[in-house]
Amino acid sequence: MDAKAPRLSSESLPDIASPGGWLSDSGKLKSLAEVNATVAVPAIGGLWWRRLLAFAGPGYLVSVGYMDPGNWATDLAGGSKFGYTLLSVVLLSNLMAILLQALAARLGIVTDRDLAQACRASFSRPVNFLLWLVCEAAIIACDLAEVIGTAIALKLLFGIPLIGGALITALDAFLLLLLMNKGFRFLEAFVIALLIVIAVCFTIQIAAAAPPVAEMLKGFVPSSEIFTNSEMLYIAIGIIGATVMPHNLYLHSSIVQTRAYPRTDEGRRDAIKWATTDSTIALMLALFINAAILVVAAATFHKSGHSDVAEISQAFELLSPLLGLGIASTLFAVALLASGLNSTVTATLAGQIVMEGFLNLRLPSWARRLLTRGIAIVPVVIVTALYGESGTARLLVLSQVILSMQLPFAVIPLVRFVSDRRKMGQFVIPTAVAAVAWTVAGVIVILNVKLLVDTFVG
Repeated sequence: MDAKAPRLSSESLPDIASPGGWLSDSGKLKSLAEVNATVAVPAIGGLWWRRLLAFAGPGYLVSVGYMDPGNWATDLAGGSKFGYTLLSVVLLSNLMAILLQALAARLGIVTDRDLAQACRASFSRPVNFLLWLVCEAAIIACDLAEVIGTAIALKLLFGIPLIGGALITALDAFLLLLLMNKGFRFLEAFVIALLIVIAVCFTIQIAAAAPPVAEMLKGFVPSSEIFTNSEMLYIAIGIIGATVMPHNLYLHSSIVQTRAYPRTDEGRRDAIKWATTDSTIALMLALFINAAILVVAAATFHKSGHSDVAEISQAFELLSPLLGLGIASTLFAVALLASGLNSTVTATLAGQIVMEGFLNLRLPSWARRLLTRGIAIVPVVIVTALYGESGTARLLVLSQVILSMQLPFAVIPLVRFVSDRRKMGQFVIPTAVAAVAWTVAGVIVILNVKLLVDTFVG
């Protein structure tokens, strides 16, 4: 490592070649080297709000994955079928996400490695190659959902056929390149601006739907009916399974290193505090968006007896007539388009991080983007041509199943690393936090296995 990112001080970590520590990887490149430690932060002890603003950004990029088009179907189905009951599941999944993302940020800040690099420095080549393959499959699946969501939004707003919309999404391959060339702060500003658009759209729709506050708040309290009603339990598992995105853990552990905090014990401790605050605030926004989708579905579709609304196109067609607000459907489609555009940016970064971390292989960002986007576009075009919109809806569900299959391969290594004192030194997570983290990992794995079995067996 160079002077900008020295190894941890001797009191923090053992030598990386020691038993149980990191494998020797002294020649490794810094994560996202082109933007690593490029965002200035105020000196420790300065005004708190200036430090918070300096660290604000990575959490919002991460939050995008928790409100991407792949999550919309489960939230719509939950709200239209069961009203506000599953709001408690949305809240629970978000709390799980807050914990896991805080652990990912801690790993990156403490070790100067992203999660992919940490795996490469801990496991054998065959294991790393397997982890890389399943992670690439998850990123392609995520990109698939974004292509479908963006194509649907373009059709709803401009009447562009799904095949044409899918092909148009290839043009955003150069969007990330443009933003990164201007600096990482420009990328963060772009993402935050689109998040504001999504939030405003749903705030207007909630105001128009005017859900009963008492009934809505009651939905955040867990109900035993979730476990006794098999159909409700299935959708609840789908919400949890589609919420925690595996590529976000790789992404967050890397982009927190864009801040030029002192690579000392004190600097890392301070960075962990502010990075965790940033991601927690950002994920609360994601909670609002996911809850808003479910609330609008409950107040509009469930209330009017349209309990079978589970697809995005159905929701678009019914929103304006049922709410009596002409622009409601348009706002819904605009939010979907903003969600799709945002998700493509973060998935691209995650793809770059994974390839560089696991393989130490670097491709030009435009080439990496075109490759991933091309792999996602081809099945969308083929399925749309053969089966129409119903086919793309099933493809969207399949993409979430693939994401669920990959999740344990990211969560388990992450929790293992941050629980290991030999790797984290004085920054190892407390035993109580480790117990909660392993419990969360276990719950996620069990629920995702059940989701897979129910999907394929029926």
